[in-house]
Amino acid sequence: MVLYSIREAAEKSGISSYTLRYYEKMGLLPPPKRKNSGFRSYTDKDIRFLTFLKSLKETGMSLDDINEFVKDGCIFDKIDSNSELTQFTPTINKRIEILNKHLEKMEIKKRELEAVMATTRLKLDTYYSMLIEEAKNK
Repeated sequence: MVLYSIREAAEKSGISSYTLRYYEKMGLLPPPKRKNSGFRSYTDKDIRFLTFLKSLKETGMSLDDINEFVKDGCIFDKIDSNSELTQFTPTINKRIEILNKHLEKMEIKKRELEAVMATTRLKLDTYYSMLIEEAKNK
């Protein structure tokens, strides 16, 4: 198994070392494994999780919602051939609720951004028209 230092984990995940330590301190990340020297070490699975956290954050999800979303750990890791899916239903339902709420917020932001883009296109069209009109008059 390959182990990465915090610097390498930061590079691979796109999350700064400072932020990794902050996320760990606030409980968003479980404490990482430590080498005998005491230095943090991260696995490929940890890097995937960090990348997932970054993607949630980049979509504007609050740290509180992210924390609520991940607090029960990875459901896929907990499910095995002997597991009853019903034992995970409350966690799955909570995650569905968080994602639906977040999706609604992103839809609103998308509409707002589309309106700004339409205004920008209209302004560009106006400026191009002005330049074309000026060129015709020369």
